Amino acid sequence: MSKLRGRALEDEFCGIVRELGGDAEGRAAGDAYLEASHPIVEHDGTSTWALTPKVLGTAEIEILTEAAETMGRILEKVTKRYLVDPDLRALFGLDPRAEELTLIPTGYEQVIPFARLDVLFNEETGDFAFAGVSTDSAVGTTVSVDVTRAIQRTESYRRFAERHRSIETFDIADGMIAALRETYQSWANADAGTHHPERPVVGIVDYAESASEGEFADLIERMADEGVFARFVDIRDLRIEEAAGTRRLVDSQGPIACVYRRALVGEMIEKPCEGVDALVEATRRGLACVIGGFRTWPASVNSLFAVLHSEAVESILDPIELAFVRAHVPEAHVLTRDSDINRCLSEQDDWLVRPAGPYRAPETVAGVDRMDRDEWWRVLLAACEEGATIVRRDPAYRTPVIVGGATPRPDGSDPAEPIEANNLLGLFLFRGKFGGVYARCAYEGVMGEWGHRLDMGCLVVNE
Repeated sequence: MSKLRGRALEDEFCGIVRELGGDAEGRAAGDAYLEASHPIVEHDGTSTWALTPKVLGTAEIEILTEAAETMGRILEKVTKRYLVDPDLRALFGLDPRAEELTLIPTGYEQVIPFARLDVLFNEETGDFAFAGVSTDSAVGTTVSVDVTRAIQRTESYRRFAERHRSIETFDIADGMIAALRETYQSWANADAGTHHPERPVVGIVDYAESASEGEFADLIERMADEGVFARFVDIRDLRIEEAAGTRRLVDSQGPIACVYRRALVGEMIEKPCEGVDALVEATRRGLACVIGGFRTWPASVNSLFAVLHSEAVESILDPIELAFVRAHVPEAHVLTRDSDINRCLSEQDDWLVRPAGPYRAPETVAGVDRMDRDEWWRVLLAACEEGATIVRRDPAYRTPVIVGGATPRPDGSDPAEPIEANNLLGLFLFRGKFGGVYARCAYEGVMGEWGHRLDMGCLVVNE
């Protein structure tokens, strides 16, 4: 394997920013681009993007590609067994209503068309540990692209690019759209009736209050450029109607042949409505191609890591895959009222608690996070009552990062000086193939809004 160079290149980029005294003009240009395309700001108006990009070399890309695609194969195998094995399903601890949805056939073979696999990646050693899996609402398909383009408008980037001629960037949105198209074309009813296998009408379906508006707008515009008509659809607006003897899924604007479901299964159960019923019926009866159907849900819940460490997977995975899980998936356990929590209590700094349900990094509680022993005890007791998952904590890799944006730092510190930040990489998988990196960092903690999160651009230097 070639030498890991990304960390040195990021330090080099920070050095260029220092030489430019903070590159104030570049920050302003980046802000102007983001304001016009996809504003990335905190509620108090301060910037949430990093001027320092995540820089990856050939060696890093090789490691991350293998990591993502190996984990993708594992998730496919485990989910396929889940669909036919009630004992394995029981280990996930899903709500019975959610479990029933996950068993509805989709009409195509690929179990998990899209996924984002979050990893803690050590840029010096190449080691990594998975932090979570998102298969339903995998945000980040456009923000990393936007921040990368903002960085490319700076003098700092121009000088960096003069030194490194072979720089590539990811276009995650294009990969997602291609995977959506391929999944639709593999759907059993893709050319039935009035459906068009090349240009289906696509509905990006979510609850309006949960939707990622900027990201959806970008995806809709990208699909329009490829001749595919797409629109955002509030799930509450869906219904089944019959026309000329044919039943179809529609909203107020007309029929929908392909659904990119961004509404979480858990939210669908918490917020039942006629639109949810229509989407379920359309999936069950093959009236629309629902990307991922509901079968992707088990891979998105926090109990996944506990299942991967259970004896049940020993008959599912081969020895190499089992070794991969042991090496890169943190130890995890689903807590119950009968759980012995003394070990977790005494090893407070070594554990994270994640609530029952889907992987959502901001909802994670770490024992190391500014709490005394009594507070941690109460967190563990509540977790046992809820059936939450406790996960062994892997330390995040820390790098110097210069904050983007023209707004002065709240603490008045020098904008040219980097801060130490924890890093998290989201590895996108499209139909089992590596599709790019979404990078973010945080001043104090890699997870949680309290950690001053920054979205990052991503550059691949091929040298």
